Amino acid sequence: MTATFKREIAFNNLSFSYDGCKQVLHQISFTIQKGETIALVGASGSGKSTLLSLLSGLYQPNAGTVTIDDLPITQICPTSLHRLIGVVTQESILFHDTVFNNIVLNRSGFSKAAVIETAQVAGAHDFIMRLPQGYDTIIGENGNKLSGGQRQRICIARAILAGPSILVLDEATSALDSVSERNLQESLQSLIKDKTAIVVAHRLSTIYHADKIIVLEQGKIVEQGTHSTLLAQGGIYKQLFVLQQS
Repeated sequence: MTATFKREIAFNNLSFSYDGCKQVLHQISFTIQKGETIALVGASGSGKSTLLSLLSGLYQPNAGTVTIDDLPITQICPTSLHRLIGVVTQESILFHDTVFNNIVLNRSGFSKAAVIETAQVAGAHDFIMRLPQGYDTIIGENGNKLSGGQRQRICIARAILAGPSILVLDEATSALDSVSERNLQESLQSLIKDKTAIVVAHRLSTIYHADKIIVLEQGKIVEQGTHSTLLAQGGIYKQLFVLQQS
């Protein structure tokens, strides 16, 4: 079934295990309103990436549902779902081709100007122009001629160019230094103000702006609220924040 996104994403009493035994997610419930930016926070193995995989349709929950405008994603055509959701992970997938083709990714109708504009938002344009042939430079298998941060920026530009209604950034800036990551986040703010964004970030300083921060621990939601609210509660989020500040 073809889907559109006009109201909200809902995780309804969601539970999941990879092997049918050990639960990775336990009765997760929350909603994301259209236009909101949501951040997922927690230690490695807390269930953040698994939650995003369920939203993207890579796995199906053992119990509960994920819905977009009340329509379970299990009933949405995969092609339609992929048009709605743009995903950037910490593992940059690139091809032995030009920078331009890696950003466009076999999609027709995009002008050079549109590609340059998205590359500028992703903070990639300047380094691309320093490459031997600029946007026509072959970047090697999986982009091995580029640094990790450069590869991630190209993948972010690719996701931006597709114009998804929902943008998922799963540690998408992990290969960037703190200054570059902060600059990229500032650029992304203007881009995602009319979109729905779900962000997983290891540096809490990059998610202060989120409309809601959800803290996961061992597959359960233990805290949720804004940055200031969670700091005032003095719980796990504040502990993580203080640890990173020290």
